[in-house]
Amino acid sequence: MSERPALLWEKIEGENVRCSVCPRRCTIAPGRRGFCRVRENRDGTLYTLVYGLLTALAVDPIEKKPLFNFWPGSTSLSISTVSCNFRCPWCQNWSISQASPGEVVTDEKKPEEIVRLARRYGCKSISYTYNEPTIWFEYVLDTSRAAKEQGILNVLVTNGYITNEAIDALSPYVDAANVDVKGFTEEFYQKYCMSSLKDVLAAAEHMHERGMHVETTNLIIPKLNDNLDEIRKLCEWHRETLGRDTPLHFSRFYPQYKMTNLPPTPVETLISARNVAREAGLNYVYIGNVPGEEGENTYCPNCGRLSVGRAGFDISTWNLTRDNRCLHCGAKIAIVGTFERSRPPLQLF
Repeated sequence: MSERPALLWEKIEGENVRCSVCPRRCTIAPGRRGFCRVRENRDGTLYTLVYGLLTALAVDPIEKKPLFNFWPGSTSLSISTVSCNFRCPWCQNWSISQASPGEVVTDEKKPEEIVRLARRYGCKSISYTYNEPTIWFEYVLDTSRAAKEQGILNVLVTNGYITNEAIDALSPYVDAANVDVKGFTEEFYQKYCMSSLKDVLAAAEHMHERGMHVETTNLIIPKLNDNLDEIRKLCEWHRETLGRDTPLHFSRFYPQYKMTNLPPTPVETLISARNVAREAGLNYVYIGNVPGEEGENTYCPNCGRLSVGRAGFDISTWNLTRDNRCLHCGAKIAIVGTFERSRPPLQLF
């Protein structure tokens, strides 16, 4: 089941093909694969090698994605496949994102099976996560369409390296996305991700324009992208392009994979970044990977009082009305959906 003709590609000179799922737009010769390692040219036809191929299946709190302003407290059936179209040396999921098909243990499930599991475990949404969902395009498209028919929401946890054509195909079915903006210079993206910042920013903007609920995450890595002037430019772009009410998450780096030579991000750096973002006019700015830090909470932009209190991925305080207005001043809080008490996380595969 995992190998089938791909979508979004064209035949060019000879038997070569060009893929149009991500901005890399790989030209692939017969018998060769694209940069993502999962799309192969077979005699002039592009094939996906990972349709329905799962490396993980779990029930997660939606806050883990992280999405803090989208159906808080709900659970999301989280699924992933293998490989990625980035080569980040700090990746926490490197064992699957930097592998090729056949190199890790997998399971196979049809889209309809995923939807049935989401219903069985009471999940509000399905999240395509852990590795880059863009390279899984055909399966994400079919699964999200089947989920939408059953009233289940769909979430992308993505590096944002995806073309407008792919976004347009997914947008009728995908409800929310968390987009990683890994740094804010082209040099950073070229050196560490082998990609382009401008394409990621354009994709985040296009998702927002197509009506997806968008939140962004910036993993702050000591000495690499922790310059406050750079972070200020990120925040200004965020405000002008995605709007003041679009949440921004600053996440703490921990040594992983090929980047064990750097220390964890100082909490003070994350707090300073959050202060910069708030000074730039962003209304919902969060700190991740620091349990117990006040930056996990949602505060009313109007009166400054606590709206949603969190402890890790758990919601401990809910000071909103049924239509998500502040209990203290009545201001509307930019949260999609209502509070749902989540179930404990569950690893299914």
